[in-house]
This record gives sequence, C-alpha cells and structure tokens, in this order.
Amino acid sequence: MNEYCIAVVDDDQPIRELVQAYLLKENFRTVGLATAEEAWELWRTAPPDMWVLDIMLPGMDGYEFCKRIRYEAEVPIIMISARDNEVDKILGLELGSDDYLVKPFSPRELVARIKRQLHRLHRLKTIDESKQEAASVLQVGGGQLQLMLEQRRVFWCGEEVDMTSKEFALLKAFAERPNRAFTRDELLTLVWGDDYFGSDRAVDHLLKRLRKKIEQLPVEAVWGHGYRLRTDMGGTEDEAASSD
Repeated sequence: MNEYCIAVVDDDQPIRELVQAYLLKENFRTVGLATAEEAWELWRTAPPDMWVLDIMLPGMDGYEFCKRIRYEAEVPIIMISARDNEVDKILGLELGSDDYLVKPFSPRELVARIKRQLHRLHRLKTIDESKQEAASVLQVGGGQLQLMLEQRRVFWCGEEVDMTSKEFALLKAFAERPNRAFTRDELLTLVWGDDYFGSDRAVDHLLKRLRKKIEQLPVEAVWGHGYRLRTDMGGTEDEAASSD
C-alpha cells in the first residue's frame, strides 16, 4: 500500500467514489468526504497527505476550506470544479491550491497530476532535509527578527511566531538578502520551486499571511518590481502599493 493518503472531498458521490477507485488502483490510501466540515474534522484528527477538493460544497465551500488549510500548512491541494472560468481558476490558485482541474475530467489525468504533486513534495522534502545550513541563526534589524534555521523557528521581538513551511521559506529568502528587491518570479522559484506553474499572485497571498502573523514586518512593495525586506525595521510602505 502506498504511504500517501489522499482525501477526496466532493458531495457528488459517484465522482468521489470514481476518483477513490482510481487512486486505490494505484495503491494510494483514500478517504472520501462529502462536506468541508467533515474534511476539517479529518484535518484536526488524522490529516491526509493531499487533498482533492471540490469547490461547490454544501455549507463551507472549497475556497474557504483551502484558505483555512493554507493558513496552517502547505499540504498539496488540487481543486476540481465544473466552473471553467479563468477568474475561478485564478482565485483557487491565489488561495493556495497547487492545481485546478475542470469537470468533467479524466480520472487518469487527475491521478497523473496527483503523482506529480506528490513527487514535487517528496523532492522538496529531500532537498530540505539534506541541505546544510551555512549558519544556525539569521538576524535582521539588530535581532528584532530572528530565524533559527535548523529548528525552523521564527522570533519577532523575542516572541515565537508559528510558520508554515512556505511562510518560513519566504521569510528566509528575504532575511538572507535584506534590502534586496526580489521580483515575484524570483520568489516563486525560491519558495515553490522552478517547476511551479501557478499565478505569481501566490506570492502576494503568502505575504499577506505573513503580515497577519507579524503586523510590523518591514517588507515593502517595490513599484513595478516586487518586494524587499528593509533592515532599518522602520515599517512598510502603504500596502496598497502591493497591488502593482
């Protein structure tokens, strides 16, 4: 049996069972759920390795569920929907989904995309585990911001702040090169890898999550370019500038 467990969240029982059947043929473990509320309970009790998530669900929809998961972790998410609209696809990607597939879809194609996401996950974990850090602690702004690299812990003004893996990776990229202006594409490569094909607005969404956790984080928008972390710790420019 495959080590990975895939949760399939869809209120359409025939589709849910069809996807599960194809995954079982590939020796994946599966869990089928009809609502996002059931999925959230699973996340709290026995979190899966990946989500296949329908957007149109009774009660909490797939967008809201994806947003909640992304606030806590970087587990792979593939959204499926009958909506073949560019706006819906972009919204799903910006909220943190790793892929988007329109119904009706080929179950074989979905399985192939799942395998690709899990391969990426395994490769990134392997690289991360084998990487030797040049220093154990990064400090910016006279120690106001501290990153303990080997332990993957973040401290702001002496208080520890919980971070997901991608939030930590983004903050680390800024802290390693303070005052350097990064383009969104550069940050996508540093955080998501060079095989990421989603919207570059994923960077904006991730940064918003960081700013919610560290309100005074001195990352400022560089008009027409991207973002940079200032070392003077004097605050940021108007966040409206981030919409460039």
